[in-house]
Amino acid sequence: MTGYRVLLPSQWEQIPLRRGTEGAVRRLLDAAFSAIPDNAPQDKIGPYKHELEKRLRAAVAQAQRGNALDLYLPVKPTAQVNLGASIVVSEELLRRHRKDAHPDDPTQVAIQLLSQDGDDGGDWSSGEIDGALAVRREHVVQGDPDKGIELASRRVEYIVSVPDDPNRWFISAFSTVGDGDLRDDLSEALVEWFDAVMATFRWRRG
Repeated sequence: MTGYRVLLPSQWEQIPLRRGTEGAVRRLLDAAFSAIPDNAPQDKIGPYKHELEKRLRAAVAQAQRGNALDLYLPVKPTAQVNLGASIVVSEELLRRHRKDAHPDDPTQVAIQLLSQDGDDGGDWSSGEIDGALAVRREHVVQGDPDKGIELASRRVEYIVSVPDDPNRWFISAFSTVGDGDLRDDLSEALVEWFDAVMATFRWRRG
């Protein structure tokens, strides 16, 4: 496998986190700044730009700390960045510290994950994504200002076994703060939307 592809609406922008990150951030900020009306009060433009850039770079830094591959953020029609939701794509290498270990059977790994259902406050289920074994986890993450997490969020993670490489697992994690209530209609609609997005996921082979 050389990568993946997933279909997202044009309002969502990708920020690669391994290379090309700064260029993507600058393009996103330039688009947001160019949408500011010419008649906007000058004393408000500077603080607005500063806050927008700070929040965007904080989201990027947090994803990079988790060694993620890509960050996706929704962009409003006015090109204003909306950080109320995000998708972080990463990968996990199992038994990375044990050179003599045999690869884990993905089915056994999935069973171990599913056995945690309810133990950590999460809701676990299994299925397939483009022919690969997948485990879905939905849970609520409480805010932790010390870690840069200001608000509680509702998260859905798809943990997918990479075909032909049982030590590698692909993780696509969606997070939303909803409309302030993590079980409101907006949160429910966004979770359903993300499930539909993951149904379009395909491996890039070759």
